[in-house]
Amino acid sequence: MQKLEAGVAPANVDAMLQREKDLFVQRHPKSRELAERAKAHWAHGVPMHWMLDWGTPFPIHVASAKGARLEDVDGHSYDDFCFGDTGSMFGHSPEPIARAIAEQAARGLTYMLPTEDVAIVGELLAKMFGLPFWQAATTATDANRFVIRWCRAITKRPKILVFHGCYHGAADDTFVRLKDGKPIHRPGLLGQVYDLTQLTKVVEFNDIPALEAALAPGDVACVLTEPALTNIGMVLPQPGFLDALRAVTRKHGVLLVIDETHTISTGYGGYTRTHSLEPDFLTVGKPIAGGISCSVFGFTAEVEARMRKAEAENPSGYSGMGTTLSANAMALHAMRANLEQVVTPAAYEHMLPMSQRLARGAEAKIKARNLPWHVSNVGARAEFVCAPEQPKNGTEAQAAMHPRVELAIHLYLLNRGFIIAPFHNMTLVSPATTADQVDRLVATIDGCLAELVT
Repeated sequence: MQKLEAGVAPANVDAMLQREKDLFVQRHPKSRELAERAKAHWAHGVPMHWMLDWGTPFPIHVASAKGARLEDVDGHSYDDFCFGDTGSMFGHSPEPIARAIAEQAARGLTYMLPTEDVAIVGELLAKMFGLPFWQAATTATDANRFVIRWCRAITKRPKILVFHGCYHGAADDTFVRLKDGKPIHRPGLLGQVYDLTQLTKVVEFNDIPALEAALAPGDVACVLTEPALTNIGMVLPQPGFLDALRAVTRKHGVLLVIDETHTISTGYGGYTRTHSLEPDFLTVGKPIAGGISCSVFGFTAEVEARMRKAEAENPSGYSGMGTTLSANAMALHAMRANLEQVVTPAAYEHMLPMSQRLARGAEAKIKARNLPWHVSNVGARAEFVCAPEQPKNGTEAQAAMHPRVELAIHLYLLNRGFIIAPFHNMTLVSPATTADQVDRLVATIDGCLAELVT
C-alpha cells in the first residue's frame, strides 16, 4: 500500500496532475504560441523568471484585469484570488488609481524633485500606520535593504537577525535558513560569493529563548521580521511572542523592523496598527501604490534623531540608499490616490468578513472530506495547508508542504476559472471581491477535494 500524500492517494494526485495539465494545454493555444515566440529573446520565455512559478506547462498570458477579474489572451475569464501575489491586493486598476496614473502621465513621470503630493502622502502614511517619519523606495526589497543600512549606521553594530522561513524580497542579508539547527544560505541562491551567515543570525520564529541568546552578545543592529510569516506557508505568532520580541529587542538595544508587505492584509494600518505593535521601523511595498512600483519605510521620532546624528558623524557622499526612480512623481500620485480612496477602513470592513467566509467555507469542505488539513487567516489573506496543525515555526511549515498535491489543486482551479497564489495555497480578497466569487471558489475547492479523495 502506497504512503498517502497529505492524506491523499498518490495515484489520485498523479491522475489529476496529468488530466489537468492536458486540459490546460488544450485550453490555451494562444498563450502557448506566445510562450514559444518569447523564448527567442527572453530567458525561459519570460521577462521575469517568477512568471514560470505557476506550475503550468507554460504561462498564462494576460489580456486585461479589472477589479477581481482577469482575462487571458485565449478568452478565458478568472476570479482572481492572487492579485499579483499581493501587488494588486486592493483590486486590479481601481478607478482612483487609473485616474491618477492618467493625470500624472500628462504632466511628467519623474523629475527627482518633490510635488505637492509629498506632504499629503506623508500625512496619510502617518495616519494609517502611526509612525511620524517616512521615506520612499521603489520596491520592498529596496526598503528593507535601506533600513538594514540605517540600523547598522545608527547602532554601529554589524549584524542583523531574521527568522527561519522569512521573506523580505531580494534583500541580500536575509537569504539565510536553518538546517539541523545551523545557519546556511537559502537553497537555490545564485551568485553568492561571501558568507551571509557571518553577519546574519537566524533563529526559529516564536522561539524567545533562541532570540534572547542570539541578541545577548550585543552585536545585532536589528531584528527584521514579518509579524506573521507568510511565504513559507503561514506561521502565526504564538500568544505573547510579539510582545516578548519587542521587550527582548529593547533590552539589548536592538532596533525592531516590521515588514508589512504581506501582512498589510491584516487590517487598516496592517498588523502593526491592528495589534498595537511598536516597531522602530516599518516597511511596506507591493500594494502601497495600487500596483505601481513603490515602497515606503516609516520610523519613530527617536530613530529620526539618531539617523540625523549618524549622518552628521559621516563624511558627505553617497549613502548607499536611494535610486533615481525612488519617490518618482507617478508613484507618489498613485500612492496618494490609493491611500485616500482605495486603502480605507471601509475597504477592510468588506475584505475581512469576505476572507473569513472563504476560510471557514474551505475549512468546512476539508473537514467534510476527512482530510488532515487546516486553514489560517491573516485578515484578508487566507491559506489552506495540507497538514493537521498550524506550524509554530518555519521548520514545521516547511515540513507541511506537499508540492504535488498543491500543484494538482492549483491546476484544477485554474482550469475552472480561479487563480490563487502559485507558491502555496494562499488566497487574497479585495474590495472588489464578491460573496458569489468566494462561494464559487469554495464549491470548486470541494469538487477538487472530491476527486482527490475518491
